[in-house]
Amino acid sequence: MRGSTGPIRILVADDQADVRSAFRMILDVQPDMAVVAEAADGVAAVEEARRLRPDVVLADIRMPRLDGLEVTRQLAGECKVIVVTTFDLDEYVHTALRHGAAGFLLKRSGPVLLVEAVRAAMAGDALISPQVTVRLLRHMAAPAGDRRAGAGPVAPAPLKAGPVEELTAREREIAELVADGATNAEIGAGLFISPGTVKNHLANVQRKLGARNRVGIAAWVWEKAAGSR
Repeated sequence: MRGSTGPIRILVADDQADVRSAFRMILDVQPDMAVVAEAADGVAAVEEARRLRPDVVLADIRMPRLDGLEVTRQLAGECKVIVVTTFDLDEYVHTALRHGAAGFLLKRSGPVLLVEAVRAAMAGDALISPQVTVRLLRHMAAPAGDRRAGAGPVAPAPLKAGPVEELTAREREIAELVADGATNAEIGAGLFISPGTVKNHLANVQRKLGARNRVGIAAWVWEKAAGSR
């Protein structure tokens, strides 16, 4: 987060005005965020991003003139681009991440995950919708013979070593919930702890596993489960 330098500046790019308005309402009420512009197509998104230099661009995939995947490619290295889409297709996930997306969210993921994704991007992480993460990891955990050509993107490489430190029982429980696709808010509600406490536990889990993000945590859980079969 930008801290003393001001709020996180966000550009929302989507061809649907109601979606742009909804995202603006969610983000503008956050004390550390401000929507500085909207764009109704991909070309306008790139032009506005280069003119205003926002910290984060939220880009829909299917937009006129230039799609969100190409927007992501063109803006890579200039700002953080989070792809937010209705379409849960493996080829979109794979292409977005290959082009340098700082996150991939499904619009049905809800406002909490949208806010978390923006903050994660600013922290140098990449948040992927839990539904997408679980599918990618199931593909990774499948026997090699079951991975058909074109069946989906290559999932993140599994962790080869064990934890640097052993996880506590609560940390293992939270890691397993992450692998099941639960958000921080869902984990907190299920375990009767605050989202902040969940975040602290996840930070410890990432440090102990040497994982960069939630995908790395989930990968460890799936690899551990596959090894026990």
